[in-house]
Amino acid sequence: MAFITHIGTALPRHAIAQSVAAEAVARSCRLDGARSRTVRALFERARVSRRYSVLAPAGIGDPLPLTRTMALYRRHALELALDVGKRCFTECDVDPRCIDLVVSTSCTGLLLPSLAALVLEPLGLRRDVRRLPLTEVGCAGGASALARAHEFARAFPGANVLVLAVELPSLTFQPDDASTGNLVASAIFGDGAAAALVQDGARRGLEIVATHTAMFPNSLGDMGFELRDGGLHVVLSKDVPAIIARETPGVVRDFLERAGVPASELGFYALHAGGSKVLEELERGLRLERAQTRVSWDVLRDHGNQSSASVLFVLRELLERGVPDGYGLLAAFGPGITVELALLKWHSC
Repeated sequence: MAFITHIGTALPRHAIAQSVAAEAVARSCRLDGARSRTVRALFERARVSRRYSVLAPAGIGDPLPLTRTMALYRRHALELALDVGKRCFTECDVDPRCIDLVVSTSCTGLLLPSLAALVLEPLGLRRDVRRLPLTEVGCAGGASALARAHEFARAFPGANVLVLAVELPSLTFQPDDASTGNLVASAIFGDGAAAALVQDGARRGLEIVATHTAMFPNSLGDMGFELRDGGLHVVLSKDVPAIIARETPGVVRDFLERAGVPASELGFYALHAGGSKVLEELERGLRLERAQTRVSWDVLRDHGNQSSASVLFVLRELLERGVPDGYGLLAAFGPGITVELALLKWHSC
C-alpha cells in the first residue's frame, strides 16, 4: 500500500497583504479611478488576506523580460525546492538516499535540466534516482504527482517517492494586460512550495487507495497559459466555476462507486483552494457544509491559490488539525479543464 507519510511546506520571505497587492496591480496596470476601484473591490471579494511572493511588494508589476523572469524562476524555485525537501527529510527522519523516484511539478516556469535533476545532489539523493517532471498540468499538478507516486509505489514494492510542487505565480503577472483573467489571477495566486513523501509498506499515514483523472467536455480553452514574447499570460474563463460545479459531482460519484466507498463514509475533504467561487460551487455541487471545506478556505485566506502546491498545503493543514480514521477525498483542478481525484484513508496506527 502507498502511504503519504509526511508533507512539508515552504514559503518565500515576502508576505504581501491583499490591500497592498491590489494597490500594486492597479498602479502597474495604470488603471483610471473607476477601474482602479473595481480592481480593489475584486481583490476584497477574493477571500484572500495575504499571499507570499519571491518579489518584494515594491517590485510587483515591474516589467520583466522573459530571460529575466526565467532566471528569477530558476533561482527561487530551486531555493524553495531545497528548503522544503530538506525540511521534509529532517521532520520525518528519512535518509534521502532511500528515495527511488522524484516527481516534480510546476507550471509557472521552465527548467532544463528539470527541477528534479537540479535538486539531486544538494538533497543528497542517489545518482540513479528516477525523475518525472510534470510541467503542463497546472493547478492539478500536486494531485497528479501524488497519483504518479502511488502508481510507482504499487509497481515497485518497498519504493519511496519524493513529490515536489513549486509554484511562483508572482513571476507570471503581466503589468500591461488589463484583461479580466489577468486581474482575477493577480487577486488570488500566491507563491509557495510543498513536498510529500510517499512510501510503500508504511503502516501509519494517509493511504492512497485509488486515483482518477477526468477531463471535462468542451473546456480546453477555459483555463491555462499562453506563452508569448513577454512571458506567460493566464487564460481564465469566467465559466470555470460553473463548469467545475456542473461536471464534478458526476465524476466523483462514479469514482466512489468504482472504489466501493459511498460518499457518506467520507470523513474529510482536501479540496484545491482554487478561489472563492470554485470552493462555493464545489460546496453546492457536492452538497458539503462549510465545516467540511474549512481547511481549504483557510489555506486560500492565508496563502492564496498556490497552483499545484495548494492541495498539498491543504493536506498538511488537515494533518496538523487531526484527520479522523477513515476515508477522505482529494480533488484538484487544472487546464483541460481536468480534475484529479484521490481516495485517501487515514491510518492512525
